[in-house]
Amino acid sequence: MTPLPGLGISKDHVPSNVQTLNDRKLKQAQSLNLPDALATQMPSVSVNEIQGNPYQLDVNYRGFTASPLLGTPQGLSVFLDGVRVNEPFGDTVNWDLIPKAALANITLLPGSNPLFGLNTLGGALSLQTKSGDTHPGTEIEVQAGSFGRRSLDLSHGQTIGENSHVFIAGSAFDEDGWRDFSPSKVRQLFGKFGQRDTDYSWDLSLNAADNRMIGNGLLPESLLKQNREGIYTRPDLTRNKMTMLSLNATARIDAQQQLAFTAYSRHTRTSTLNGDLNDDFEFGVDAADEAGVENRTRTRQRGEGLALQWTLARDLWRMPHRLTLGASHDRSRTRFAQTEAVGALSDTRGVIPLEEQELDALISGRTRTSSAYFTDLIELRSDLQLTLSGRYNDTRVRTIDRGRLLEDEPTDTELDGKGRYKKFNPAIGATWQVSPTLTAYGSYSQGNRAPSPIELGCSDPENACVLPNALQSDPPLKQVVSRTIEAGLRGSLPGDLRWNASVFRTVNKDDLLFISTGAATGYFSNFGRTLRKGVELGLSQQVGEVNWSVAYSYLRATYDSPACLVAEANSTAETSSRCTGQDEIEVRPGDRIPGQPKHNLKVNADWRVLPQWTVGAQVSAYASQYVRGNENNKHQPDGEEFNGKGKIGGYALVNLTTSVTLGGGWELFAKVTNVFDREVATAGALGENSFTGNGNELQAAVAEQFVGPNAPRAGWIGLRLRFAGIGE
Repeated sequence: MTPLPGLGISKDHVPSNVQTLNDRKLKQAQSLNLPDALATQMPSVSVNEIQGNPYQLDVNYRGFTASPLLGTPQGLSVFLDGVRVNEPFGDTVNWDLIPKAALANITLLPGSNPLFGLNTLGGALSLQTKSGDTHPGTEIEVQAGSFGRRSLDLSHGQTIGENSHVFIAGSAFDEDGWRDFSPSKVRQLFGKFGQRDTDYSWDLSLNAADNRMIGNGLLPESLLKQNREGIYTRPDLTRNKMTMLSLNATARIDAQQQLAFTAYSRHTRTSTLNGDLNDDFEFGVDAADEAGVENRTRTRQRGEGLALQWTLARDLWRMPHRLTLGASHDRSRTRFAQTEAVGALSDTRGVIPLEEQELDALISGRTRTSSAYFTDLIELRSDLQLTLSGRYNDTRVRTIDRGRLLEDEPTDTELDGKGRYKKFNPAIGATWQVSPTLTAYGSYSQGNRAPSPIELGCSDPENACVLPNALQSDPPLKQVVSRTIEAGLRGSLPGDLRWNASVFRTVNKDDLLFISTGAATGYFSNFGRTLRKGVELGLSQQVGEVNWSVAYSYLRATYDSPACLVAEANSTAETSSRCTGQDEIEVRPGDRIPGQPKHNLKVNADWRVLPQWTVGAQVSAYASQYVRGNENNKHQPDGEEFNGKGKIGGYALVNLTTSVTLGGGWELFAKVTNVFDREVATAGALGENSFTGNGNELQAAVAEQFVGPNAPRAGWIGLRLRFAGIGE
């Protein structure tokens, strides 16, 4: 859990380039969900459409990723009202479980800030929800348009009596999807009840979701040319159900002291159904009805935690201090099962199982983390602040392979795993208000991430796992340690022109990577060092009825240690004298990490043409990026055995929005995305294509580049009704 927002620290006293969004901006940009808002509104953020579903995006920030996909190196922590929502089993983030209609504020804090606990390697995303006293009134919103998309959002907030409040929000989203066989359904419900008085406040929140999403993944470029809406194999279904209950309370002891308390219980149930090609199938040898395999998984996760913190604001040693001391304890339990059944392929590349499902894995995982933290904001002078922080984490992780206990004959291999990871992470930073219009800042911070149960159990190169994963015997993994240095300036110029400039450098030691050994198999391993460094520049202004902003970031995300990685579809595999393993490539310091564009440009503008009419535009532009499997950046196509450039080109996308106030609380709004109908790819990987160029016939696998195509031009129109509620 995180101590924020209870610290009450001014943004100008934070020694890093903090970025914020509020619900008004989310509504103005007409963002579909949180990843969409981050991608269009937040500098330095990019997304990879690995799954081809708008709720299953990889979100990248400063070279670190928060993703719903197991196997993706996770480096960002995400909090909802102070509760960490990274899933315990693999530190993944399910974006569909975050209630967009209930979000009041979004804060993106960069660096390895230890106050945010585990997995804060490159940054932390802190989300705050609405309350009845801060967002009174009733709002109804309906929207429909391209891809068969239709949505309904309802919210109501009000005060009750003198100090009580209630807020309820519900969302329903359905679409057929723009790719073949890709319908999705998202249902979200959020409720909050609480009281707020002079000396105390408390909020009890319930967050629930029941979602059914199909993400059809990457597509070989040869098939993409035939049908951009096509898929490789199917189905690729994910079903998420979640219930979370959280309690936040604060009490003021006196004018200088405050206590804060957080407790939560979170239950998630995830099931997947994936139709894939059978890795054991040999073209020309095995029967065609053995070409496919249907993989099913079922994951049950339960987490609980509590935190208590004390804050003191008074002069100590003749200087003003704001000191916070806190402690937290989190635990989780996971049960995971995976089955598979060999089957045939239909004419539409769907897998038809021809036998009973067989158990591949039955695993339970447990994690337990106890932490103690502090932060002290010291006012050295009225214009100079020093921040000292630290957090000690003690994490225990254990995996138990229960499938081994069900076998008719006992095995000789011990498949269980456990580990204990301890770390104290410090941070120091300073801000200096050079003048009323200029602030300088600098900071150093350190964070860590302990291996999750899935990573700890799937770490043996000799026993690769299937993703979603079956666990194998586990050589010990080290925890990841991240260290960030950042410095910058922010200020304002005449004409209400606001600007910021920052530089940063983050080094990860013992980074955890998923080493692919096949289409859906691999293992987790520590990697020496990785490096992210870059520059962020921002400029914004309100001029009359026009509000505009421009943000540019430069990122160099590279490997900083030599290594040999498995990449069988890379043309340079087995050509290195240093790497002698099968299908290995040599990665050297300076090679760029795939999926991370070097240049990122965001332009946003809103113009109130008339008092009732507003138009807006969002431009997002990204440089080229290397694809996964080309970690050495040296893959070259030969037109026969190997295809694809090993990278995807840069691109720019333009969105337009408009809204008209009709009176009586009614508002009409519309949005067009990808205005110029650009056909680009936002993600890619080197793999093996087992289908011929003319469609569905199987062939001997050929190395080819797979890409995640972007959606075509699309438009939606909606109607919003807002009216005052009780207490407004």
